[in-house]
Amino acid sequence: MSQQQWDVVIGLEIHVRLALKSKLFSGASAQYGATPNSQVSFLDAALPGTLPVVNSKAIEYALRFGLSIDAEIPEVTRFARKNYFYPDLPKGYQISQMDDPIVGRGRIEIDTGKGRKSVNITRAHLEEDAGKSIHDQYDDWTAIDLNRAGTALIEVVSEPELYSAKEAVAYMRAIYNRVTFLGICDGNLQEGSFRCDANVSLKPKGGETLGTRAEVKNLNSFRFIEKAINFEIKRQAKLLESGEKVVQETRLYDAEQDVTRSMRGKEDANDYRYFPDPDLPALKITADMLDKQRASMPELPEAKLQRYIQEWNLPEDNAAQLAYDVAMSGFFEHSQALTKATAADNAKFLITDFNALLNEQSSDMIGSQISAENYAGLLDAMASAQISRKIAKQVLTDMWHTGKSAQTIIEAQGLAQISDSNALKTIIQQVVDNNPKQVEQYRSGNEKMFNFFIGQVMKQTKGQANPVQTKQILEELLSNE
Repeated sequence: MSQQQWDVVIGLEIHVRLALKSKLFSGASAQYGATPNSQVSFLDAALPGTLPVVNSKAIEYALRFGLSIDAEIPEVTRFARKNYFYPDLPKGYQISQMDDPIVGRGRIEIDTGKGRKSVNITRAHLEEDAGKSIHDQYDDWTAIDLNRAGTALIEVVSEPELYSAKEAVAYMRAIYNRVTFLGICDGNLQEGSFRCDANVSLKPKGGETLGTRAEVKNLNSFRFIEKAINFEIKRQAKLLESGEKVVQETRLYDAEQDVTRSMRGKEDANDYRYFPDPDLPALKITADMLDKQRASMPELPEAKLQRYIQEWNLPEDNAAQLAYDVAMSGFFEHSQALTKATAADNAKFLITDFNALLNEQSSDMIGSQISAENYAGLLDAMASAQISRKIAKQVLTDMWHTGKSAQTIIEAQGLAQISDSNALKTIIQQVVDNNPKQVEQYRSGNEKMFNFFIGQVMKQTKGQANPVQTKQILEELLSNE
């Protein structure tokens, strides 16, 4: 059979662990990494007679998220019981939301790499997390840690409007940046603070009817979600092109083998027998509650982007790279308040050279070994022409490894730029005198030889010659016949 073209349709369910000190319905600690089963209240363990009380901070955080995506906020929201039996769920049901979620339809913009796109969000609802099953601790047993049971999540459900793995990653990053900007999630992927289930289906190109979807569970890496979705697309295409059917099921991604594996049949909502939780009354969302969250809202990326462009004259692409990254924008603004360099020069160096160093060190801005104060000192050294950008990149690396200030490194290694015009003229005259053939070629019209002389001067001065002065002096000497 010749290969048929397929349209890929993806919807994501993103689980955001809220940055709260206690759990969603109990006063037990929600701290990550404690001794197994040391943070389990009577309610978390489902002791008969215990009653849940909703964490008011979780309500505030959910409303803050809803406002940030311009979502519909209901006047009344309700909790429901989602019934299923699993060892890490002591009650035999999960308290979640079904018919009346706290956040209704909203939208968020993503950067597809080919322009910006608006993605509709179906809903975001509050729910408690389950405990954790540990399968590799004992040979014949599965261990259960209930510390996580009851921690507060919001589940953000997208419309099936993502059409490639790259778009799915862009959407996931947009939600990640939003919840970390809002301060409602710490964003720690390794600790499971932000994880995703991907629903993937294929349909004939141009067709209207969606294909059968498979759900890939618990992806907590931007790289893994892209790889898992791409594998799932190939798997489903192979099935369909051989005349087989895609089964609606839940699958897990094996990162070591780069494959997805069947986990269980995929349930529908009615399989969970949702019904309103009789222990939790309906919650009324008042105008005062919404006004309080609007007042506490930080500047959102969209507003930050416009401010960077209008007030600091940043190119739109640079402004966007900063505005949509909470850690990068914070570092940028902090350093800009401390330096005499222009915002445009700061942004350019940060996005290119500093970012390259972070990638080289397998780090990110949160794990940066260079403070905003020390970085501002490096910018000042460049702005005052004390050092060139090339030398600044070298100093930046030394700052990372030593923790020393830019000025300390420049002075200790004698890296200051040569800006004395007489000294430069002497060096450049020597370079010109030592290369008569190249001088003749330049004066005969070969303008490319000018870069040869620049290179020779930089070699002679170990890159410390002031480039502007070097260019001026060279032009003067080479024009004299």
